[in-house]
Amino acid sequence: MALVTHGDQKYQNSEKLAETSNWSALSIEHRKFEAGRQQTPVPVCTELVMLVSGGGMVCRAGNGEVQKSLARPGMSYLVPVGTQESHLELSDRMECLHLYLPPALLDQSALADFDIDPAKVEIAYAHGLADQVLFHICSPLRDLLHRPRQRTDALFVEGIQVALAAHLLGHYTIDRWRPPEKSPSLDPRRLQRVLDYIEASLGLDIRLEELAAQACLSPYHFSRLFHEATGLSPHRYVTDRRVQAARQELARNRLALVEIALEFGFGSQANFTRVFRKAASLTPGQYRELCCGQPDMKADRADTLRRDCA
Repeated sequence: MALVTHGDQKYQNSEKLAETSNWSALSIEHRKFEAGRQQTPVPVCTELVMLVSGGGMVCRAGNGEVQKSLARPGMSYLVPVGTQESHLELSDRMECLHLYLPPALLDQSALADFDIDPAKVEIAYAHGLADQVLFHICSPLRDLLHRPRQRTDALFVEGIQVALAAHLLGHYTIDRWRPPEKSPSLDPRRLQRVLDYIEASLGLDIRLEELAAQACLSPYHFSRLFHEATGLSPHRYVTDRRVQAARQELARNRLALVEIALEFGFGSQANFTRVFRKAASLTPGQYRELCCGQPDMKADRADTLRRDCA
């Protein structure tokens, strides 16, 4: 019997890219979100959300606790079964992998592997988990959604279930998990102001001094606190956002490569190609061909624009 989940009820304004619900102890969904509020039904199973691409502020409230964090790829969130959520809002576009786990999965693992009373096991309402072990356990499941089914998939998923249950019990029960410390200076409101400025200025020459001014900090303190809050330097964050925006534009197949380079602040097509290849292991033209299934048909237009810009 397939596991009963709540994703369609909770994420009504998202696009479900893929799903599998053939197993009684695990259901998986790949969803794409626009910015905005989500529904907050009481979850009928434990949910693990892992950010695949995009990023921004995630604001949520559950069981009387308010949580705000800057989500970035690889970061995870836990919503235990029965959580009384009252608010969930995303500041920007995101793609997420959703794993739904029944309480029985944790109970069986607790009994068989940990010799503890499952009645005393409670998973935490945890957020902003930059946990590489959790990421490496879960990320292979996205590939499973987007390839033909294989006879060995059930065995593969069973191994993931056991590893995931053990990791959650070992690190994310309410007596083990502690919320990440908040920066005393770069609060979520000022951080969001900086991120909004970056998004509105991707095509411009963004200077460190301008970002620090948005946070009302000196450049030195801003760089340190921004890195603590996001895990990235300001320069790396801006570059990643430009590459992400370029990816989306390449997939639309509307603009020539040189136009995309200029629109998103790369300065030149040569620099765009260098930066994009380093981030994606593909040139922009190869990425477009992969997304659209055809070679870049705008080469002549790009050559014309390149001559105009020379």
